[in-house]
Amino acid sequence: MTLEEKNLVSFYFIKIFKSLKYFEYTYNRIKNLSTNITELSDSEFETWDSFSTRFSRTTDIFLSKYVKAYVQQDDPAFDGSFRDFLNRAEKLKLIESTIPWIEIRSLRNVVVHEYSDSDLENILTKMRSLSGYILDLRKIPSK
Repeated sequence: MTLEEKNLVSFYFIKIFKSLKYFEYTYNRIKNLSTNITELSDSEFETWDSFSTRFSRTTDIFLSKYVKAYVQQDDPAFDGSFRDFLNRAEKLKLIESTIPWIEIRSLRNVVVHEYSDSDLENILTKMRSLSGYILDLRKIPSK
C-alpha cells in the first residue's frame, strides 16, 4: 500500500463523515414528514429536496469514491464493474451485503436524473427506508 492510496482512503473517509453530518440532520427533519407531495408545504418540499441531494451526495462519495479506494488499497490491481467492487467490499467486511447498496445506487441514479411527479412519493419512501444503511456508515473502518 502506497502513501497515496492510504491518503485517498483517509480523504474520502473524512468527506463521508462531513457529508453524513448534514445527511443525518436532514434525515431527522424528514423522518416524520409525509411523502405525499400534494400534502407538502413549500417548506416541507424544500426539506425533502435537501434530503434527496444529501442522500445522493453521501451515497456517491461512499460508493463511487470510498469503496473503490478501499478495495484498491487492499488489492491495487483490482479492477471491475461497480458490482465487482461491491462484492469485494462485502468480502472485506466493509459492507454487510451488496443487495441494499445496489438498490441505493439505483435510487440515487433515479434521483439525480429525470423522474415523474407520480414516482416521487415512491422515491421519497424508498430513500427514507434505505437511510439506515447510509447512517450506518458512521461505523465504517478508517483503515
